[in-house]
Amino acid sequence: MQDEKQKLMQIVNLGLEFAQIKDFDLLLERILTEARQFVNADAGSIYIREGSILKFSYCQNETLRKKLPHGKKLIYATFTIPINEKSISGYVAYTGKTQNIPNVYTLPGGVPYSFDKRYDELSQYRTRSMLSIPLKTNRGDVIGVLQLINAQDNNANIIPFAIDDEPLIMHFANNAAMAVERAQMTRAIILRMIKVAELRDPKETGAHVNRVASYSVEIYETWALKKGIPQKEIDKNKDILRMAAMLHDVGKVAISDAILKKPGKLDPSEIEIMRQHSFLGAKLFSDKYSDFDDAALQVALNHHERWDGNGYPGHVDPLTGTPMPSHVNEKGGAIGKKGEEIPVFGRVVAIADVYDALCSRRVYKEPWDESKVLETLSKDSGSHFDPDMIDSFFSNLDVIRNITARYPDK
Repeated sequence: MQDEKQKLMQIVNLGLEFAQIKDFDLLLERILTEARQFVNADAGSIYIREGSILKFSYCQNETLRKKLPHGKKLIYATFTIPINEKSISGYVAYTGKTQNIPNVYTLPGGVPYSFDKRYDELSQYRTRSMLSIPLKTNRGDVIGVLQLINAQDNNANIIPFAIDDEPLIMHFANNAAMAVERAQMTRAIILRMIKVAELRDPKETGAHVNRVASYSVEIYETWALKKGIPQKEIDKNKDILRMAAMLHDVGKVAISDAILKKPGKLDPSEIEIMRQHSFLGAKLFSDKYSDFDDAALQVALNHHERWDGNGYPGHVDPLTGTPMPSHVNEKGGAIGKKGEEIPVFGRVVAIADVYDALCSRRVYKEPWDESKVLETLSKDSGSHFDPDMIDSFFSNLDVIRNITARYPDK
């Protein structure tokens, strides 16, 4: 009884912690991590409902992770499955009923679903016990499925999931579903802002900003760990960085169509006007009500600064774009920020944004070959980019490529 009370208190506390996480992707990571620990599961995944399908959105596997080099992350492909009775997760989403299966290779007779062993064959991992729980909102709507794989005893032997844990993990899933729904709303609001920008600038697509944001989080986390920043602080910063990075170019909504949609290269006067998007974007977040507002301001204002001080807009007042009195150059303009004068979030998004721009098609250019892109980033380490962050970018190249595949241009 005491153990059950402790678990209930743990679920309540986790629900409060989930409510503090704003970013959708980072929330899924935290939910799956805590759920696996709660029932001592070796692996697991989260599917998110998108209309009549489930999207495989997040995955963890401790056995496969241990086979990777230190610091490397598990790479997985996203896919979709229909919501119907033919698959286990589809069945759970379709019926809203939890399924606790001792061994997926010996399913009981009469069940309408089957287990697709191709996933095991591809990953060379053996799935046995599986606990699949619907993520239900307060209205009873199923917005996803939490799937936990291979419960373990204290000696790491694979065992069935305990029936006694089902009510507790279902309560956990309900709290998680409420947090997911809130995070989905936050993501939707940000993407609506992006769509407004996309109406003005066709380059500002949902795929582009999701890539830049995801790259930024991976680069930042590796850099921060190397710097000895505590994990709790890293997790908090990842949450606000991802959302802020999505809005890095939102200031372009204030730039005229004649410049934004010009099919060729801009002339010098047009370039100067285009550069105003940095402080115009920052101005949107100048009334700082939260850490996110501060992060979004820092990203918008600083992601075009250069490590060598030759970037823009430099030391300016974010409300007016005018040079700070103590940082005026001989031409009357603002002196560029240099090195660690540039805020961390600005330095990391600079790398993510340039990488994606070079890899992407534009009206004035074709996408660059990856080898040329990587050569350019390496060459510009210490001039355009923070060299430590460039090192973190290259150490995450497999993850970066996976993100690119996950958010393709339509």
